[in-house]
Parts: sequence; structure tokens; C-alpha cells
Amino acid sequence: MYKKLILLLVFCSVISMQLSATTGVNMEDEPASLEANKLCFSCHANSIYQYENEFTGKIDRKAMNPNFIYDTADFYRGVHRHFACTDCHSPDYESFPHASELRLEEMYQCIDCHGGDPTYAQFNFEAIEEEFHKSVHSTRHDESFNCWMCHNPHSYRTMTHGNNKISEIVEYHNQTCISCHDNYSVKFQRISDTLKPALEIIHEFLPNFELHFSAVRCIECHTGSKDTMWVAHNILPKENAVKKCVECHSNSTMLISKLYKYQNIEARKNRGTFNAVLLNEAYVIGANRNIYLNIVSAILFGLTLIGVAVHVFFRIKKK
Repeated sequence: MYKKLILLLVFCSVISMQLSATTGVNMEDEPASLEANKLCFSCHANSIYQYENEFTGKIDRKAMNPNFIYDTADFYRGVHRHFACTDCHSPDYESFPHASELRLEEMYQCIDCHGGDPTYAQFNFEAIEEEFHKSVHSTRHDESFNCWMCHNPHSYRTMTHGNNKISEIVEYHNQTCISCHDNYSVKFQRISDTLKPALEIIHEFLPNFELHFSAVRCIECHTGSKDTMWVAHNILPKENAVKKCVECHSNSTMLISKLYKYQNIEARKNRGTFNAVLLNEAYVIGANRNIYLNIVSAILFGLTLIGVAVHVFFRIKKK
């Protein structure tokens, strides 16, 4: 018992050190390129844009391609909030109409900017890149399947490095998966010409589909455990996905090295390390057991049975 407590405290200490690693992005100050981006967002934040037609001298109003409409609130909540549009896109976009060849511009990948930079070492971009290339997202698709297929650079947030609740992390991460794997998804049709069954049908083996999707992330079951990875990126073939209840609902639940490591951090921030250990809210049927509580429960149950037996005995005797 003491060994387990010592290991748990050591684990807490390690995570506490990791807790000091935040997003590395100043989320308090005004975005550095707020004024510079207004020109781009004057069109790309709206469903309708207008411009002066040089040939007719009139003002034309056009419908914006939905794929090129960006929510400014989402952008300025994201990790790239201090970027100017032209930090990633060609400066030639500042003139309108945009040159048609700009649509063929090759976009940066995460590793292009963050790879090998000690400033971002805490995020393990190289390890993420390595894990991704083992994933079915990489092995079963060509190079067009990249970071941006799942993570929108115009709104991406590092949910697990902030002060977000577990429920918020689950919702945000699962929405990333659902945005492609939901039936009739435009993103899914970019890489496949087939239609998938509804997610409820694919996961019909789950006793309560909606409850599972609101409580745990897709990657809990669809990736392997790797403690060095803050968020797993090696998506396994569907045949290797976790389907056994006992993998989560047991004393050795795999969730302790996955989703609950964020919950442990959240609890320590709110209640302190010792209270978090004693009052952990991470409850999964079959996973949260305490030998002393089990003994106390057994004793109480036994006393109850004895009490009932004694009561029945005297009732019969009085007859």
C-alpha cells in the first residue's frame, strides 16, 4: 500500500513540473497583428464580401467560399493569435483580386516552424511527427494527409496545456475526430469516395454510446499508451482499438496514463496535491477501489445481515 502511495506522489511531482509548461502564448495582451489582419478578415470573416470592379467601376458583392471563412474570435483564442496572415501566407495576398496561382501555394507544416526549436521543446513536435507517421492517418494515405487535416491553424488551441476542464478537453478533442469521421463529412470525402456507417452503429458494442463520447476521448481507445506523449498521435487500425470494458473499468485502468493525467493536474491546482490524491473525482466503475473501504463495506454489510438475523430470530421466538 505504501509503495503505491509513494509511486502516486512521485507521479504527482512529475506532472506538477510539467504543469509549469503552459501554452507559451501570451493570451492576455492584445493580438500583435490585430490591425494588420483587419484587411484580410474584412472579407474572410464574412459570408459576403465586396470589391470595386475595375472593369465596370461598380461595387460587386460576392459569396465567400465557406472553406475560406474564418471566425476572428476563434482565431484570436488560438495559439497563432499574434500572427499576421502574411506570416504564413504569401504577401501577394495583400493585393486583390488575388493571383490565381496563389491557390497552389504550399502550406507550412507544424514541424516546419516548431521542429528543432528549443523554445517549443516541451511540446515534443519531433516525437509527435514520428508517432503520426506510424499512424493509419499516415500509412494509409498520401502526403496530402497532414497536420491541418485534423488541426485548423486558424483556430487551434492547446487544450491540455491550459486551465481547461476535463469535459472541455474531451469535447474539443472529440470534435476534432467527429469533424471528419461523422457521416457525410466534407473532410472525409476529401480522402475517400465511400460513405461510412453512422458512429452510433460503428460503436454499437458500447452500452451507452453518448455517455462514453461525452466522458472520454476517441483517442483513449484508438491509440496506444505512451506516457512520454502528452496527446497520442499514433492512431491504430480499427482492429486494434480497445473494445474490452476491463481495459478502463478495472484497478489498472489505462485512463490513468491517458485522460486522467490532465484531471490529476486540474485537481491539484484546485485542491493541492494531498487533497487531490485523497479526493480524486476520476470515477470509473470498477476502476476506483480502496481496500480499506472494501473491508469497511464488508463489515457493515455483515453487521447488517447479523442485525436482520437477530431481528428475525426474536420475532420468531416471540411467536
